[in-house]
Order: sequence, then structure tokens, then C-alpha cells
Amino acid sequence: MPTLPLTHIQYTQLDPMTWCATAQVSEPLYVNTKAIWGKSTRLSAPHVLNTDFHKISRINWYYHPLQSQLSVKEVAHNQRQRQRKGVRLLLKALLNKLEITDILNESSFPYRLIESQHYVCFSHTDMGHRSDSGKDSEHNNSRMPSNHIAVAISRRHTVGIDIETNEVAWHVAQRFYHPHETAALQVLPTSERSAITKLLWQIKESFIKVYQYKLAQGLGVDYSYLIPSLINIVNENASLSVISDNKASYRIVVLPSQQTVIVF
Repeated sequence: MPTLPLTHIQYTQLDPMTWCATAQVSEPLYVNTKAIWGKSTRLSAPHVLNTDFHKISRINWYYHPLQSQLSVKEVAHNQRQRQRKGVRLLLKALLNKLEITDILNESSFPYRLIESQHYVCFSHTDMGHRSDSGKDSEHNNSRMPSNHIAVAISRRHTVGIDIETNEVAWHVAQRFYHPHETAALQVLPTSERSAITKLLWQIKESFIKVYQYKLAQGLGVDYSYLIPSLINIVNENASLSVISDNKASYRIVVLPSQQTVIVF
């Protein structure tokens, strides 16, 4: 079975009892043999002039179908499988970093480690439904899916995390967000509104994981009281920002460079 390497791993300690890690899952290599062998085998790179193409032709190539030959459903399924494995590998890497030997209990939510009882939460990117604007399936099928993943663990209590590389379309926010939120966002400059709309989505997703809300219920919760703090975060553009949510007795961390929000 092909390996599933992780790249761009970043570890962040949020407080003495809470840590997170983010990474990317490498895409499989897609080889179009027709495109390679249908053209001349003369290569211009000076370091391959002595290549023995007769030997290369006898190699038993292992390749995946071209991404463009897969349906949207197949691409999404493959992506979910890679990310499911990827977040567990990332959890293992984080535990190794912290010198913790433990096993994940996946029998119920929220996830916890069996021995230490640390709380665990995963997140990964998807096929971009949050910014879906009705583009045809052929366009969506040609997209290279984003494979960013994240994991958070906490000794204190349930933790939520969301990593997101796509923007959240304004019409999607208007459909799901609380009227107080959309009213506050509507008056902001477009670029500022776009950034805060995305952060609000990530905060909502994180609290959904903390409280085990249903999706529509969690997206409809009113977090408009956080918008002034989010405006400051967007304008400051710090590497790490913290908001104290006194209503929920939780803290919210924003990691802009990692496109990640953690509620802990």
C-alpha cells in the first residue's frame, strides 16, 4: 500500500494543557503514461542524457487513475480516506512530540485517549462546498482537492478545531448565520467581511465539535458579540491571536498562517 507522508507539520502549544498540530497530506502521484511515451523520449535535461529507456520500459509502473478521470464523488471519497488516515498519523506525531504513549478511543464523541483521558479533536479541509457558487461538475472535478489537516488535544476539557482553506461565500453565510451576525457583517468593507465570515464559520464548526450540535443548529448560534474582536484580529494580522469567550467559558485561538481556529 502507498505511504501517506505528511508535510508542513507545525506544532503549537496553546496553554500548559492544550496543544495542536497542522499538516498537509501529500497527494498521490498521477502518471499519464500516454503523454510520456507518446512523445519523443529525447530529453533536454543534461543529467538524464545517458538514461537507458529500454530498462525504464520494463519497470512495473504503479500509478493511479488521472484525477480528471474520476467522478466528483470518487475524488471526494479518496480525499476523505487520505485525510482520515492523515489526521491519525498527525495525532501520533503530536503524541510522540509530547512523549505521550496512548491510544485513541473512537467508540464515542468526543474522542479521548484511553489511558490519559486527554480530549482529541480532528479537522480537515473538504471539496469547497462552503464557497460553492453553482459551478459545473466538470470544473469541480478538475480541481486539485486541498488536503490540509489538523488535530488538537486537551487535558482540561472538550476541544474543537477547524482548518479551512476556502472562503465562505456570502450567500452561504446569509443562509446559515444568525440575523445579528449578518447585520453586523453587512456593513463591513468587502475584504474585511470575507475574512471575518470565514473566521466565524470556523468558530461555529469548532463549537459544533465541542457541544456536539447538529450542523444547522451550530451554524445558527449567534456569535455576533465576537465580531469586534475578530475585526481587531484581521487588522492586526498577528501570528497567533486569542479571544476569551466569557459567554461559553472557552478561549478561541486564531492561527492565520495555518488557517486554523481552536476552541479550548
